[in-house]
Amino acid sequence: MILALAVSCVAVTTLLMYFFAPFIRSYAAGGVCRSTARLDGKTVLITGANTGIGKETARDLARRGARVIIACRNMAKGAKAVEDIQASCPDAQLELRQLDLADTSSVRAFAQKFLQEVNQLHILINNAGVMLCHFLLTSLLIGLLKRSAPARVVVVSSLVHHLGWIRFHDLHSQGSYNSGLAYCQSKLANVMFTRELARRLKGTNVTVNSLHPGTVTTDLTRHSTLVTILFTINSLFFKTPQQGAQTSVYCAVAEELHAVSGKHFSDCSLAFVALQGRSEETARRLWDTSCEHLGIEWD
Repeated sequence: MILALAVSCVAVTTLLMYFFAPFIRSYAAGGVCRSTARLDGKTVLITGANTGIGKETARDLARRGARVIIACRNMAKGAKAVEDIQASCPDAQLELRQLDLADTSSVRAFAQKFLQEVNQLHILINNAGVMLCHFLLTSLLIGLLKRSAPARVVVVSSLVHHLGWIRFHDLHSQGSYNSGLAYCQSKLANVMFTRELARRLKGTNVTVNSLHPGTVTTDLTRHSTLVTILFTINSLFFKTPQQGAQTSVYCAVAEELHAVSGKHFSDCSLAFVALQGRSEETARRLWDTSCEHLGIEWD
């Protein structure tokens, strides 16, 4: 009896999901960037754009006429991404450069070569990596962004920043490590970095905003069989990479954001920042601690 009831419930649920799938997908897709802004003559740098929302962001901006520089660790995957984008956009101006955000020496070497070879940078999209990676890369390129102004910095964070806390006593989770807590802390740090950087960039015509892309079906789940199964089962409720890229594109190109800085977005609209993410004192302390960890000075 119980087994029959369970089978019936599963069957009914499956039928309902089948019939309502178009409506569910439409709802899950979220906001869409409606801007038709062109980026001819503009230079864009996107980290981690060899897959997922980074790749789709690169595709969109390339279609707008931008020179898009893709920086990623795996050059083979990066080459495939470039090939795929150019297949759909033959006129795309794409460049591939190697950057391992987990290695500060790689970040410094990348920035040094970049500054020697690129004379303008109008949009920097910190799509991959944790806060300290964003912090170092942005600090090394901020001078070029200022000289190229108006310019924008876009930082991909997450809704889970609401669950994060900055643990100054164990910032790198060396004392105790939990992947979930570390991830939430890094996303909160991204939001706080954005807000503090915006404060420091006032009057420079360089803006910086963070965003939550939504729950997206990307290959980030490949490291967990359980998460992969859960994502597959619930895929109707998740965004595609192209849909997940919409808010990144919006923050990068929307005309109405030309003077907006220090804000957080989701589904191409302003989003709520967690209470702990709005602490100016904590943001400044995190900034100073980051400078100390990385051995840099940032005016």
